Amino acid sequence: MARNLALYPWFKFAQSLLFWQAVWFLYFQQTISPAAAIAMYAVYDISVTVLEVPLGVLSDRIGRRKTLILSGLAGTLGSVLLALGDSLAVFALGQFCIGAGAAFASGTDSAMLFESLAGEGREDDVEAEETRALQYSLWGFAVSAAIGGAMALWSFPSTFWAAAAAMVISALIALRMVEPPRHMETGTPAAFWAALRAALARPVLRWIFLLAVVMYGFSHLPFVFGQPFIAAALQDVGLSGEAPLVSGSVSAVMMGLSVVASLFALRLRGKIGLTAMLLLAFGMQIALIAVLAVTDSWLAIAVLFLRIVPDALSRPFQMGRIQPLLRDEVRATYVSMQSLAGKLAFSVSLLFAAGSASDVAEMPHGDIQMILGWYVGAGALIWAGLALTAKRAGVEPVRKG
Repeated sequence: MARNLALYPWFKFAQSLLFWQAVWFLYFQQTISPAAAIAMYAVYDISVTVLEVPLGVLSDRIGRRKTLILSGLAGTLGSVLLALGDSLAVFALGQFCIGAGAAFASGTDSAMLFESLAGEGREDDVEAEETRALQYSLWGFAVSAAIGGAMALWSFPSTFWAAAAAMVISALIALRMVEPPRHMETGTPAAFWAALRAALARPVLRWIFLLAVVMYGFSHLPFVFGQPFIAAALQDVGLSGEAPLVSGSVSAVMMGLSVVASLFALRLRGKIGLTAMLLLAFGMQIALIAVLAVTDSWLAIAVLFLRIVPDALSRPFQMGRIQPLLRDEVRATYVSMQSLAGKLAFSVSLLFAAGSASDVAEMPHGDIQMILGWYVGAGALIWAGLALTAKRAGVEPVRKG
C-alpha cells in the first residue's frame, strides 16, 4: 500500500499529460472540418457518458489495478489513432478510445487512493492525499498545455504522439501498483444494489451529490462560452496566427493558478470548515459566470484564468467526505454515477440555453449575457438551498476525540 501511495500522484501526473488539450480543435478543423471537429467532441463526450457507470461497476468487480491499466491502454490507442488519423472514421474511433480511457479512470482512481490509505490505516489522510494528487494532475495539465501549444506550431500530430507516450507510462505505473484490500460483504447483484441504495439514502451524500452535479456545469460554462471572448481578443491584437501557442499558454496559466490555490486549500479548510469551503468554491464559480455575463472586455479573459480554482478548493474535500461513507463494492460505481449526473444535467441545461440563442454565425454578447444571467440566477438559488440544508444534512464531519 505504501508503494501505491507513492506511485499514485505520478499516475495522475502521467494521465494529465494531454499535450493536445489546447490544440485539438485546431487540428481537427484543419484535417477534416470545423463541423466535424464539433462532432468529434460529441463522440468523446458520448463515449464517456455511455461508459462511465458500466466501467465503474466493472472496477468494483475486477479491481482497481486492472481498471487503471485498461485506462492507460485505451488512452494510448486513442492517441495513436488520432495521430495517424486521415478520415472521419479513424478520428471518431480515436475519440471513443480516449473517452473510454477517461471512463475507466473515473471513480476508480479515487477508490484506489482511499482503499490504499485504508490498507495502511490512514483513512484520515484522504483529504491531504487527494489534494496532493490534484496538484500533480494540475502540474501535468499545465506543463503539457504549454509544451503542446509550442509543439503544434511544428506538427499537430506530434501532440498526440506525446500524449500516447504519457498514457503508456500511466499504464506502466498502474502495472507496478498492487490491488488494495477490499471488504466485500457479498458479490451478489442484490448486495451491490443494497449498498448503492444505502449510499443514496445518506443525507450528506445526497447533499454533496447535488453540489458536485451543479459545480460540474458551472466549471464547464467558461469552457463553452469563454471561446468567443478569447477568439475576439486574439483577432483584435493580431495574434490569430499564434492561436496554438496562445491557447496552450492560457491553459497553462489556468492550471498554474489552480496549483497555487491548492497549496493553501488544506489550511483554509481547517480554518473555515468543510461546509464553508465547499460553498465558497461554488460561490466563486457563480461570481465568475456573473463577470462573463456583464462584460466582454479583457477583464473577462483574466477571470477565465480562475476557472479551475474552485475545483482545486472543493474536489479533494468532496472525495475526502464521501469516500469513508461508501462501501467497497460500490465505491467506483457511486463516483461514476455522480460524474455522469453532472454531465447529463449540464447537457440538458445547454439544450435549453441553445433554444434561446439567436440563429447567427457568431453569438452576440447580448445572447451570452442573457443565457449566463439565467445560469447565475439559478446558481444563486441552488447555493442558498445548499447553505440552508447543510447543517441538517450533516455535511460538517464530527471531529474525533
